[in-house]
Amino acid sequence: MNKAELIEALREEASLSRTKAREVVELFFDEMANTLTSGGRVEIRGLCSFFVKEYKAYTGRNPKTGEPTLVKPKKLPFFKCGKELKERVDYK
Repeated sequence: MNKAELIEALREEASLSRTKAREVVELFFDEMANTLTSGGRVEIRGLCSFFVKEYKAYTGRNPKTGEPTLVKPKKLPFFKCGKELKERVDYK
């Protein structure tokens, strides 16, 4: 399912206009992104959680030349599946 399909499903299920359904989906995704950007965690009970992992700088190697290179510190978003979702997917 992609974003457009999610908007369409919400429109049909909640009897909303396409514009209103799009606004709801955009608001949801924007708030999730804002929370993660500010270092917060998003948890949707029974489904999943999103959080940000921080990585320190380290010395890596260029695969072509083998020369050492500095890899800058970074933050990456992570997804963790909830127990109920795992069980539901495994059941089918």
